Formats: sequence, C-alpha cells, structure tokens
Amino acid sequence: MPRIGSSDLTVFPLALGGNVFGWTADEATSHQVLDAYTGAGGDFIDTADVYSAWGDGNSGGESETVIGSWFAASGKRDDVTIATKVSQHPEFPGLSADNVASAARASLQRLGTDRIDLYYAHFDDQDTPLEETVRAFDQLVREGLVRYTAISNYSNERAAEWIRLAKEHDLAVPVAIQPHYNLVTREPYESDIAPLAAREHLGVVPYFALAAGFLTGKYRTKQDFAGKDREGQVSGYFSDQGLAVVDALSEIASAHSAEIASVALAWLQAQPDVVAPIASARNTEQLPALLASADLDLSAEELQTLTDVSAAVPASS
Repeated sequence: MPRIGSSDLTVFPLALGGNVFGWTADEATSHQVLDAYTGAGGDFIDTADVYSAWGDGNSGGESETVIGSWFAASGKRDDVTIATKVSQHPEFPGLSADNVASAARASLQRLGTDRIDLYYAHFDDQDTPLEETVRAFDQLVREGLVRYTAISNYSNERAAEWIRLAKEHDLAVPVAIQPHYNLVTREPYESDIAPLAAREHLGVVPYFALAAGFLTGKYRTKQDFAGKDREGQVSGYFSDQGLAVVDALSEIASAHSAEIASVALAWLQAQPDVVAPIASARNTEQLPALLASADLDLSAEELQTLTDVSAAVPASS
C-alpha cells in the first residue's frame, strides 16, 4: 500500500476514476463498480466537482453526487480515501478564496461527508494571486474540511511557487500532484514535473493512465473509435508509434496471461514517485483488468522494453 507523498494516507495502487459516474455509468451501475472495486481491496476514489458537466443534461457535480449516494448506501465512507478537485465547475470557476471555500462546501454536501481527504486545485488560475489560493486551501485544512491539499495540471514553475509560498508562510503544503501521464504521453511530465515531485516528495497520481482507453488495445484502427463517447480523446493518442506501444504491451501481456490494460498500468506503477494511476470503469466487466495491475510484476527487461518503444511516440500525442 503506497503512501501519498508526505501524508499519512496509504492507498491501493490503483485509483478508481469517477469521471464516468453519472455520465457513461448511471447511478446503479456506478454503485456496482464501487462495490466491486472496494470489495477487491480498492480504497482510493478520484473525482472532481466538474464531473461530468459535459454530459447531456448534466450541470456538474454528478459524479460526487453518485459517490455520495454510494457512501450513504454502503456505509464505506471511512474505508476509502476520497479525492476531489476545484476550479472547473460551471458555478465555481477559478481559485479565488471565496470560490474555493464555496466549492469545497458544495463538494462536501454532494459527497455527504464531513471531510475531503485529498483536495486538488484542478487547473491553475493565473487571474487569482497564487498566495490567495494557497491560503484558501490552508484555511480548509485548518477548519478540518480537508485533510491534505494537492495540485493538478500545474507547470513545474507554478507548482514550485505554490510549495515555496506554503513553506514560507507555514501553510498546508501539497502532498500530491496529478499530471497527464501514460505510456503514450510521457512529456512534459518526465522532464518538467517528475524532478519536482522527487525533490518535494509529492505523490504522483497520473490521470488518463490508459490514454482514454487507447492503452487497452481495443482501438487498433480509427474505425474502432469512430462515433464513440471518447472519440475526441482517443484520436489524440492514435499514431503508428502509439500502435507499436500497444503491440509491445500485447506481447508482454500474453507472456503473463494478463490483459493489455493491466500491463500499461503496471508500467506506470513502477515509475518513481507514482502512487496510484487513475483508471475508470463504466461497468464491472472492465474492473478486473484494472485491479490485476496491482499484482502484476513486470521484469526489468519488460519495463525497459516499454520505456524504449514508448520513447518514439510523438510528444504531441
């Protein structure tokens, strides 16, 4: 059970993404997924207040509401680490002090809980003084509404400045960072964020760990994702070099009698400072391959093979 940075939070090495709850997974199905994930030992759920405002008929907060109803039905709130984010909800945009305070309370109400274990600044807000944001997050910790703070989608420079301000003013220091990182998107994480994470002891929780499903191996041609919910996302990963990564994953998966997705996640789990990649499941059938990554030991040679083949993927993919 890896520890999230310098916090006392130890978690299952695969975080369950909540972006599909209330979007491509209805409430009943979402509850089944949450039951199956926690039943298998999972205890780290990642969501955001904006999930899934982009869905038809949605306005944001649907994922948190579904998770909250599951907490109420299952009684498992104390058994999991819940992470959510602020800055993108249509009603709570940005990271001003007032907005952070209001958004956090709205998230708590939707989740039906009295505290958020890990609270992320979802995206940088350069229209708000950074010190104001840092102090707003610290205030939530002081009030007991948030246990630990974290940052997502921040550049090296801005993340480092957040940490400097927090230390200088004796405010809550982030314990985790959430970057876009997977076998077909290694930059700018590896050159920009990874050194910061190592230096500041930040737990790394990569999102799009399976590249919107591309690294499951189910999209081998453009026709495979045409018209699908994630067509726009998957198309950004699709390239000849990306397909070569999938081929290498498939070969290693066969050697382990494992799924391609399991191998892709296991590679991420083996990277320095990575605590738990985030992967979502819109039904229980998709869960076993995700969970299996926690017990899949890749050899040094297999890890290097994947590192080498993925190095050829264009940085823009």
